[in-house]
Amino acid sequence: MQQIVIVDYGMANLRSVQKAFEKVGHPAHISADPNVVAEADKIVLPGVGAFRDAIARLNESGLAAPLRDHLARGKKFLGICLGLQLLFSKSYEEGEYAGLDLFPGEVVRFPEQPGLKVPHMGWNQLQLVRAAPPLRETPNQAAVYFVHSYYVVPRDRSLVATETLYPTPFVSAIWHENVFATQFHPEKSQRIGLEMLRQFALWR
Repeated sequence: MQQIVIVDYGMANLRSVQKAFEKVGHPAHISADPNVVAEADKIVLPGVGAFRDAIARLNESGLAAPLRDHLARGKKFLGICLGLQLLFSKSYEEGEYAGLDLFPGEVVRFPEQPGLKVPHMGWNQLQLVRAAPPLRETPNQAAVYFVHSYYVVPRDRSLVATETLYPTPFVSAIWHENVFATQFHPEKSQRIGLEMLRQFALWR
């Protein structure tokens, strides 16, 4: 069985992600050690909180370099919420901050408009755009769980795997070769989310 490592940089409830993988029969190891991350077959990068703090912790902890190397070597990667946003060039959350810049694009806030609650929190539907391998068993319009105020705007639209309406479409998941990343939380999305994690674990 391939080793799945959940990256611990102090910005997420890692145990909930780990328990979700356990539930689908694929144990995952939590680690803050750059050497362990470097040796992983598959990496999961969750995240909750401020973009500025997250990118600073990844850089200061020495985890950014093995993450970039993992992606460059074509190894499988799953980003969740902030773990999606960090892949892009920059974020405008409380200032302007450079991301890992693995994909060109920006992280922006939902616009202020009457009746639109920010953060976007709760269940919403996925519109499937491209059949990413972890979405193999996910039906169109499946409901998943979100909690976020910012979302990614990729420069390359071919990255988009799913979109979600709030109230206009925003990118809720991307897929590029070995990389799959979601704005929503699969670990909180019950049966639909657990199946995505199982498909990610099976992805070769």
